[in-house]
This record gives sequence, C-alpha cells and structure tokens, in this order.
Amino acid sequence: MAAEGEPVEMNYIPEVILKKRKSSEEIALRKKAQLELRQKRSKLSKADDFKTPEQFIREYRDKEIDLVRMKHRVIRSKPSLLSSDSRLIFVVRIQGKTDMHPKTVKILYKLRLRRVFTGTFLRANEVVMEMLKKVEPYVTYGCPNLNNVRELILKKGFARIEGERVPLTDNIIIEQQLGKLGVVCLEDMVHEIANVGPHFKEVASFLWPFSLTKPAGGIRRTKLTYKDGGETGDRGEQINELISKMN
Repeated sequence: MAAEGEPVEMNYIPEVILKKRKSSEEIALRKKAQLELRQKRSKLSKADDFKTPEQFIREYRDKEIDLVRMKHRVIRSKPSLLSSDSRLIFVVRIQGKTDMHPKTVKILYKLRLRRVFTGTFLRANEVVMEMLKKVEPYVTYGCPNLNNVRELILKKGFARIEGERVPLTDNIIIEQQLGKLGVVCLEDMVHEIANVGPHFKEVASFLWPFSLTKPAGGIRRTKLTYKDGGETGDRGEQINELISKMN
C-alpha cells in the first residue's frame, strides 16, 4: 500500500485490451438496443393482431362459403379419373388462404400438402380424385412423365424416417428402409413410382413431400381451372411443363 502523500502507481493496460473492452461494450449496447427494438415490434404486432368482432364474423363467413363451394364442386360434377390412362398423379399445392374451412385444411394435410409449392405422388382412384375435387381451388395436378419422376426424386428427393427429413445421399438409406420390398436404390424408387408398382404406397410415403421452386412469374388466375384458362385443377400431361419450371 502506498504511504500517505505518495503517488499511487497505476497498472498499465495494453491498448489492444482497451480496444477489445471498448468493442465488447459497443456490441453489448447494440445487442441491448436490438432486443428492445424486437420487443417493441412484438408488442406492436400483438396489438395489430387484435381482431374486431366484424373481422371474426367475416372470417367465419368466408370459411363457411369455402365449405359450401367444396360440396357444390363434388355434386356438380362427379370426380373422374385423369384424361390420360396413367394411374400416377403428381399434385402441387399452389395457394393457401386463411379463409379455408377446417375440412379443406384437413384434406390438404391428408394429401401431405401442408405448404404452398409442395408436391406429392398419388395413385389415381375414386377416393383420391374426390379429395382433389374438393380442394381444387388450391391445387393443380396431372400425369408426370418418367423423366420428371426421375428428376424430382434425384434432385429434390428426401426420405421421411421417424418423422425426420433425411437427404437421399446414399443407397444404403433406401436399402435399410425399403430393402425388404426389393427397393434398394434410387432407380428402384423411380421405377416403383413411375409404374405405380405393388409397393407404390410404401415408397411414396417414404418420400418427403417435394419442396418446389415458385415458377417464374408466379401463379396467376388461380380462381379459374386450368381447362378454363386458369391454374388450378387437372392439367393432364401439361403438368410436366409446370414441374420443369418448379424443379
């Protein structure tokens, strides 16, 4: 300890440490400011989320209209199989709205189309065609050719293993999960899907829904079916053009 009256020695702190300390303080202040800004935005967002009784009534009415229209679509025209002889369908969800009735959402989920611009392979039968008819304003579908089946599986294929999305980087993954069915590689999967083979259901379920790219120019005129000049519903073999744009 220094005696009274004697100058106190100051510990020398290198300039590098001082700069680091100043930088750390600036980072801490910046993070604090960012946190306060996020909290403020969150409060404003919650305030904006408040809905008036009129908004609730309008949303309820829109959902009920969606349900009525769904029933009318099925009654008005009995769902028919595709114009092609193919039993294979590739269906793409092209839009999704907040005013969809819960039954519409349930069907889309059953088709494994939880997100916009996702696609799945299906086997054409009366049950599937009726479901597609019910959700026609939100999907488009058709008969994919062999080349597009291969391209989708090779380029965008992921496996669904115990609820996890797993890249198909090795045939060992396929053999471990589907080997007992005689499907041991990517080409076996392509063959089973393209030909709607005896193990189509297992292979299609093994594939995670395909995440597709939004086509250039987006999707327009979604209120009309494809045959009427719009985007939704059955495209037949023309689905291949859309797949090429989104792959």
